[in-house]
Amino acid sequence: MDSHSTIPQPTTIFSVANASIFYGSFKAVRDVTLDIYANQVTALIGPSGCGKSTLLRCFNRMNDLVPGARVEGKITYHNKDLYEKTVDPVEVRRRVGMVFQKPNPFPKSIYDNVVFGARVNKYKGDLDELVETSLRQAALWDEVKDKLKESGLSLSGGQQQRLCIARTIATRPEVILMDEPCSALDPISTLKVEELIHELKQNYTIVIVTHNMQQATRVSDRTAFFNAEATAKGNRVGYLVECDATSVIFNSPKEQATMDYVSGRFG
Repeated sequence: MDSHSTIPQPTTIFSVANASIFYGSFKAVRDVTLDIYANQVTALIGPSGCGKSTLLRCFNRMNDLVPGARVEGKITYHNKDLYEKTVDPVEVRRRVGMVFQKPNPFPKSIYDNVVFGARVNKYKGDLDELVETSLRQAALWDEVKDKLKESGLSLSGGQQQRLCIARTIATRPEVILMDEPCSALDPISTLKVEELIHELKQNYTIVIVTHNMQQATRVSDRTAFFNAEATAKGNRVGYLVECDATSVIFNSPKEQATMDYVSGRFG
């Protein structure tokens, strides 16, 4: 019997096929083909301006909010075209949550921050239970359980970022997108968020943009390396160089450009 036949294939959550992303007439990213698998952490790495965050924002239709932004090619979510006219972007964003570069808690209590999305979505369950569950999953409950009425802005930067992760979890998404979630944090807070990412992938699919190579090696199962090239007009267009298991990308990538980047020769 073939030994490979017993290894289950991971479920594909997103499938990107020959996708190019434009802002008006400017092509920011070209011809990306990439799959994102369930319950894995996929890291998007590469130099500034290569389209990592632009692609990330396509997964929850966040780029719709930018005038003139459009996608050519196909991005599917559970085999359904994410950009089909019948797809409701608000529902997409409920299922595909986003954590931003800088912690952005609302000027409300810790409790109200966590339940914000649930209230908007007319959540019918027990809000107290949702708050505790979400804060526990975000590894923040023990630090804030006695001050839920205090402002989310009173927390430290690292705690604020975990509060934002709790707020995202509380809407019961399937996927969490993270755009450089540790770039504004100190090393100890960064480590806590990284440990949290490891725990969260048991229940969620995570896509993270990071400039920190060590972070990519620590938290991700797969890594996609993007680069950018100058166009005739002097713009830079991003493209995917390769995507593979993180250990392959960092130790034996197929492309020389990948090896140059991950070993610190450029970028």
